[in-house]
Amino acid sequence: MISIRKQLVASLLAVLCGAIALGAGITFYRSRQEANALFDYQLRQMALALRDQSFSRALPAPSNDRSDFDFVIQVWNERGIRIYMSHPNRVLPDQAQLGFSTVETRDGTWRAFSIPLAGEVVQVAQPMRIRNQLALMAAIRTSMPFLAMLPLLAVIGWLAVGRGLKPLEDLAGMVAARTPTALEPIEDKRVPVEAGVLVNAINMLMGRLGRTLDAQRTFTADAAHELRTPLTALQLQLQLLERATSDEERHTALRSLQSGLNRATHVLQQLLTLARAEPDNRNQIPSEIDLAELAGEVLADHLPLAEAGELDIGLEPAASAVHVTADREAVRTVFANLIGNAIRYTPKGGQVDVSTRLNEHGQPVFKVCDSGPGIPAEEHERVFDRFYRRPGVTAAGSGLGLAIVKALASKESARVVLGSSPLGGLAVEVIFTQKNPVT
Repeated sequence: MISIRKQLVASLLAVLCGAIALGAGITFYRSRQEANALFDYQLRQMALALRDQSFSRALPAPSNDRSDFDFVIQVWNERGIRIYMSHPNRVLPDQAQLGFSTVETRDGTWRAFSIPLAGEVVQVAQPMRIRNQLALMAAIRTSMPFLAMLPLLAVIGWLAVGRGLKPLEDLAGMVAARTPTALEPIEDKRVPVEAGVLVNAINMLMGRLGRTLDAQRTFTADAAHELRTPLTALQLQLQLLERATSDEERHTALRSLQSGLNRATHVLQQLLTLARAEPDNRNQIPSEIDLAELAGEVLADHLPLAEAGELDIGLEPAASAVHVTADREAVRTVFANLIGNAIRYTPKGGQVDVSTRLNEHGQPVFKVCDSGPGIPAEEHERVFDRFYRRPGVTAAGSGLGLAIVKALASKESARVVLGSSPLGGLAVEVIFTQKNPVT
């Protein structure tokens, strides 16, 4: 696990060390400039101070060489013959360049000043390493106090960063205090501005978690409520079967038991479909779907049911290809529920038409029209509630079909619109908000 505190302190020390190194470099550069200016002045003054000196024609003996004297003096007569050199063992050019010059030799780099005086040329030279050493020592002396303070700065930074991260520890405590039954949002007034994004993300997560838990509790309550009636009916029908004294009574009781089992199975399947339709349950990978092709497959599955009701059911040809990118099984379930509802609630001899098209905005649309009784406009919103069944409806059903349609449509970024059918019944449109990917 990565420690933010350690990272911040390490970054702070790295920045300080970089600043100290930069300061030392600048100090070295400026000190060397000042040393050069000062020593150049000394070279010139030393050369001028030799104007009244007389130099021996013989060079000094090597034993007279002073190794602790940094300056080297050379003198040439008017014929260019060197008549004096203070350090014969030092390697310097045999000729002088008037004024200041920088000379490279085997002994290193030298700074020299040459001037003609009384018919002779006097040169005073000094090794550049002396100047660089002085500049380096100045930079080190300037940096040492800051380097010595680094341990203290590290301790102060550690404490300061820890104090700055204290609100995150408090935030962790507030999150830990939340429970599945108490998911109140965290007040952003109690956290620093920098943690505001994290607090907002946590609040959004707890909101989604709360909605998921509410959906689970609702599903459990709905399942318990809706399954209680068919299970009770199954128990009663089983008792009637046990009490039957003739084959006819047993046959009637078996038919009732089979009908109750079918209803319980249908309710259970619808409940499981509704649970899978929750927005946070996305397990399938979206794929490109031809809506007309899928509608034809679902319509073919329902042909036996339509034939049993003597219904005229068909798929209108699409003017153009209509495609969406979505969960194929979810879209199939939407189509199956809408077509199944239309067949179930349309009277015998009626008509059900299915079509796919692109609307004026280029959005894919799936539409089912029937010649049934329809749904009054004032009930268009209520019919999407779970287990809602309109008064007076006798057709078999669980009241979950349109709730499943709305949940799955929302999951696939589509909306469901109810209206009046040209056939006299209900028209249901599923409008996908995505543009048609096929041109």
